Parts: sequence; C-alpha cells; structure tokens
Amino acid sequence: MRTLHRRCAGIDVHKQEVVACLRLVIRGKATHQVRRFSPAMRGLLELADWLEQAGCTHVAMEATGVHWTPVWHMLEGRFQQILAKAAHIKGVSLRNSNENAATWIADQLARGLIRTSLAPPQPIRELRDLTRTRKQLTRGIVQHTQRIQAVLEEGNVKLSSIITDIFERSGRRILKAIVAGETDPAKLSELGGPRPATTHAELAAALHGRMPLHHRFLIDQHLKTIQQLEETITAFDARIEAALKAHDSVRDTMPTAATPLPEQPPL
Repeated sequence: MRTLHRRCAGIDVHKQEVVACLRLVIRGKATHQVRRFSPAMRGLLELADWLEQAGCTHVAMEATGVHWTPVWHMLEGRFQQILAKAAHIKGVSLRNSNENAATWIADQLARGLIRTSLAPPQPIRELRDLTRTRKQLTRGIVQHTQRIQAVLEEGNVKLSSIITDIFERSGRRILKAIVAGETDPAKLSELGGPRPATTHAELAAALHGRMPLHHRFLIDQHLKTIQQLEETITAFDARIEAALKAHDSVRDTMPTAATPLPEQPPL
C-alpha cells in the first residue's frame, strides 16, 4: 500500500502516560520506535523535541476525553496534527497493548487511512469551554431553584402556584422576608406588588404556611448560592461576548467574493 507520510507518529494518550510510536521509512523499509512519556509538561516537551529531531511531519492521536488536549496544544504549530475518531480507533482489534495502539495509529496515518475528528482552532475551543461551563452554571441555578420550591412546599407555602417565576423581583422580596423571619401572610403578600390576575388575599392565602428556622436556613443558603452563580454567569457572559467580538473582527477582515485580492507581481 502506498505510503503518504514517510516520517510520522501515532500517539496513544492516557491519563497516566503518553505512548508514542515514531514511524520512519528509510530506504523503502518502515521502522518503528516506541517511547513512553509522562503527561506532565516536561514529558510533553520531551515528546515534541524527540519527534522534531527525527524530522517527523505528521502526528495522529485518539480523541479520548480531555486527555488529548494538552498533548495537542504542546504539538500545535510544530507538526501537522490529525485527531482520530475514538470509535474508529477502538473498533480495531489485535491491539492489546498501548504500544500496539500507537503503532497501529502510526501505520494508519502513514497510509492516509485515519478517520479524522473535528479539532477546532484554539479560539473556538476556548469559546466552547466558556459556553459549556455557562450551561452547567445555569443548570446549577435550576437545581437550587427546585430545592427552594421543595422547601416551600414542605412548609405548605404555595408561592410557585401564584408566582410563575419565584425569582422575579417580587418573588425574591418575599423569599428574603421569609428568611428574615416574617410569618404574617398579609405582610408577605404586600411584597408581591400589584398583580392583575391575583389579589393580595389570594397571595396571602398561598403564603399561609409554616416555615421553621430549619427551612429558612435552607432557603437562605440556596438563595446565596444562586446569587453567586448569577454573578459567575455574568462574568462568563462578558468573557463570551469579548470572544465573539474578537471572532467577528477576524471574520470581517477576511476577503470575500466582493473584495478584490491584492495584485500579485508578475513572475
């Protein structure tokens, strides 16, 4: 089978070690050199230097969890990298050791048979990290909101049946008053403000429950956690907005069909 890359490497990445196979074609014969490296910074630097000194041009590795990303970052810009689909790598048999896996990846890469997976550029990876973390923070707010609703129900306070979003301005005022020890339903209902679909009497009836100190403590802690999460999300929003603006500025400078390219000097 035709060899496309005469100096390439296959890397099998694990949490505790990185196994690399350097495949070289010398005088028409393929040779394999297998080494193990630490996934720490020093080990990855040694890996990059070893491959570079051998004249390696292409590197392939498996997209397994998050372990591949530090290796990818360390080799980025020094070699042509290919991220292999994990399902394709795992589906191949007769690889009962890390050495065999790295060697198999190197052989497949040399022949151009690696099924590639998407490896977005660094700015896109960073933006993806921001948006994914923001989504997790939002889920955290939802979970703490549900816990507050459960505590209110346990105390027979039907606030969510009157106010759809208990974290709107009036809902938060009522919750903070409950935490502060206010038990008079009439006074709590006054904090709800004017509501076209609900009278103060109906709101007072929904707030007529029993909220002992234990319940008030739980609500207070959930409210504080939600506030912290909201502040963190605000910081993430600012970071995401800045990343998007940077992406737009780069995109605006790219030539389009209507933008003439600069004239090239005659050969």
